[in-house]
Amino acid sequence: MPVLDPNPQNGQRKMLLVFGTFFAIFVIIAVIATIASP
Repeated sequence: MPVLDPNPQNGQRKMLLVFGTFFAIFVIIAVIATIASP
């Protein structure tokens, strides 16, 4: 399966998953920063 598929079957779903993971990591970092702050 090529990395740059000109006609991806699940392109939107994969992009949504990537953005969801990115957002989840950002939220976790924000929560840790809030707990760690005095």
